[in-house]
Amino acid sequence: MTHEEEQPLTGGNVSDGVVRVGDTVRRPAGPWTPAVHALLTHLYEGGFRAAPRPLGIDDQGREVLTFVPGSVVWPDRFSLLEPAERLALVARLIREFHDAVQDFTPPPDPQWQVLLPAEGSEIIAHQDLAPWNLVVGEDDEWAFIDWDTAAPGSRLWDVAYAVHGFIPLSAHPGRQRTDAGERLRTFADAYGLDEAERRQLVPLLGRRTRAMHDFLRDQTALGKQPWATLWAEGHGDVWRSDAAYIEQREEQWASVLLGS
Repeated sequence: MTHEEEQPLTGGNVSDGVVRVGDTVRRPAGPWTPAVHALLTHLYEGGFRAAPRPLGIDDQGREVLTFVPGSVVWPDRFSLLEPAERLALVARLIREFHDAVQDFTPPPDPQWQVLLPAEGSEIIAHQDLAPWNLVVGEDDEWAFIDWDTAAPGSRLWDVAYAVHGFIPLSAHPGRQRTDAGERLRTFADAYGLDEAERRQLVPLLGRRTRAMHDFLRDQTALGKQPWATLWAEGHGDVWRSDAAYIEQREEQWASVLLGS
């Protein structure tokens, strides 16, 4: 595929300038790109295949990544996660990533793109493990994309965000599930959370979700895009209502996670 045959890629919150060229994706680079490429290289060399591989910078100064074939799960393919074994697969994939990144040493003076400061800094977390960043290919190959906001965080910080999106834990009538507790237990078991981690996760579920509302609110007050547009479209209300839904059910989440 030649330069003239670039295909714009849409979707996500920040997709301007993202194109496909053959089997590669080109996207605007930033100060965080060297650190992110070092992370992705580490994952690839360690055998983790559920992420794109960095291929450097092109002659237009854009980062170059391998193209991950398939389509994102959200919203049209979310039914793929309906079976418990598929939800468990996602949890195990996240655990595999967290184990693979555990021994990653960032390059000197890394400049991560930190959108929302995390609780903890034990690993470089993805920070956006959600259905809109999970690609499933025709051969049932699963991979997470959009690593540009990877930054210091914790395993549970990533897990709490992933649980919200993949269970899902939602107040919205169209997404609220009567089996949310069972699915939460499935996810925690498949990831391999121990008892102490389960106890820590319960209150973190609400805090992590509410943090997204606060982030959109604060960025909107500063006039920052695309967050101001998302706020205007009602995303802030969604995160706030989901946080309230989660916080009001902490005893339920504790019961299913701890078997009490």
